[in-house]
Amino acid sequence: MQSNLELVKEVLKSKMKESRATTRSRDSIRIQQAADPVDMTQEAAEREIAMENLDRETALARRVRAAMERIDRGSYGVCLECQEPISPKRLKAIPWAELCIICQEWADRSGDKGGRRGNSNIRANAA
Repeated sequence: MQSNLELVKEVLKSKMKESRATTRSRDSIRIQQAADPVDMTQEAAEREIAMENLDRETALARRVRAAMERIDRGSYGVCLECQEPISPKRLKAIPWAELCIICQEWADRSGDKGGRRGNSNIRANAA
């Protein structure tokens, strides 16, 4: 089990390095003056896309860091919502997963990005 966690930690570190490389491209959101209104519109659209990508990568970096902290604390692989184990198959696919599949589906349906819903009986209702 410990060697498996070390492997997961290495995967998470690699993902973090990837994420850092992406977030370093912040120059793409710098506002530049353009004489042509069409160019200004195009640059604004490109800036918007760059900001969305930066937001997504920053959120992923936070989740990866949190997963590494959970490994260090010994709580990795436990759903933050219902406290049930997260399936190994899910963790293999998404090593930074914070929620079990049932809680994640509930969060996705409710639009709750953080997955916090304060209702731990959804697992009982799903069965």
